[in-house]
Amino acid sequence: MNKTIYFIVPYPFQKAPSQRFRFEQYVEFLKSQGFKIEIHSFIDESTWNQLYTENNTLVKVSGILKSFLNRFKLLFRLKKADYIFIHREASQVGPPIFEWIIAKILRRKYVYDFDDAIWLPNYSEVNARFQKLKMYWKVNYCMKWANQVVAGNQYLADYARQFNSNVVVIPTTIDTIYHHNLTTNPLPEKVSIGWTGTHTTMNYLDDLIPVLKELSTKYIFDFIVISNEKPNYDLDNLIYIPWNKDTEIEDLAKINIGVMPLKDDAWAEGKCGFKGLQYMALQIPTIMSPVGVNKEIVESGVNGFLASSPEEWKIILEDLIQNPTKRIEIGLAGKLTIDERYSVLANRPKYLALFRK
Repeated sequence: MNKTIYFIVPYPFQKAPSQRFRFEQYVEFLKSQGFKIEIHSFIDESTWNQLYTENNTLVKVSGILKSFLNRFKLLFRLKKADYIFIHREASQVGPPIFEWIIAKILRRKYVYDFDDAIWLPNYSEVNARFQKLKMYWKVNYCMKWANQVVAGNQYLADYARQFNSNVVVIPTTIDTIYHHNLTTNPLPEKVSIGWTGTHTTMNYLDDLIPVLKELSTKYIFDFIVISNEKPNYDLDNLIYIPWNKDTEIEDLAKINIGVMPLKDDAWAEGKCGFKGLQYMALQIPTIMSPVGVNKEIVESGVNGFLASSPEEWKIILEDLIQNPTKRIEIGLAGKLTIDERYSVLANRPKYLALFRK
């Protein structure tokens, strides 16, 4: 008889990057191993479509109330689940009431998974007035009550061990077969430096823009930004590509040098280096700030580069613009790192082990 896994998650299936690249990539594999999968999102698709739009407060509130009702209904069905997997939180707002009921009242074990420093305040400006309802402190209790915690990197795992001794690290991974399965052109007519991310993280580019502007006085290259919002930078060579799930990989493959600048703060320490992993999977030579897990992913000068100052960014970018051979060598080494350590294939046994106990 097939065993059933209930994934209790914040967002609808295939809508949020944190879910897509944490566990959703393993759903078909788990099914092939004999598991029955049910995914129960807190927010339904209609509420999701309104969540980050301005105004529509009444629609958002009614959608959230409906979500709470559905969550309570789900509690009565949990006896059908052989395994329970909670990603980030059972509900985006309010205290950890559902986790408490699952662990303390229903006496059910659950796996708790997270991939950012989500105990720190981080929110969209559109919904800033509701941010106190997030109750970021609840993350500590979600970890404490869990049977096992899955963290996206060692920094997150070290934090989790304050509350739970049963912690395993599974990195955010890349599907190199069905998704990130293209490669960049290493010898283009014109080199493209590129960055991808949401508008909420675009400010990380601020310190890099003067470097790019200076380099553009000496070299001909494009600077590609793939995002959900057009950047407001004064660069003549800037090319904006609106992020589109259907063309995401094709658009990324237009980049010949990938950049991932970060500020050295607690939130950045908790990030899982996903932009860099995406570049490396497409054989794009990658430059990252030496913050958090980036220092584990990249051995500078071997499979990518770490740059900690504007001068270092300038030197490395200039070298890669001028040296196509190095772009090819670093790109190939980066792809090998993905295949061996950060691919879905390499991490399947770790996910399977969560549900074999």
